Amino acid sequence: MLLQSFGTVLYYLSLAIALFSLTAFVDAALKRKDAYEAAGKQNKGFWLIILGIGVAVNFFPGMFFLVIIGLIADIVYFVDVRPALKQVAGPRRRGGSSSDGPYGPFGGR
Repeated sequence: MLLQSFGTVLYYLSLAIALFSLTAFVDAALKRKDAYEAAGKQNKGFWLIILGIGVAVNFFPGMFFLVIIGLIADIVYFVDVRPALKQVAGPRRRGGSSSDGPYGPFGGR
């Protein structure tokens, strides 16, 4: 009984790690190539290869050591690279300025 519940916990943990790795890979793929260079980080191809390998090893049982290395790469991406890329790109704004109304700038007649 205890062994079965431990197996269930490991299954969900490995699923969470795989989703985390996939999220890091997709996020890295969506960022602009020049943002990596402007942020002073490795290029986009490097991160896509590293994070892609991290995603791939999640689907091979028995490679727990490589999964941990991939998880470390994902954490480094989310903690170091992603914030630097966001800083270079600036804040994302949807629409116009904060004083815009539904039909354009608010003039206050």
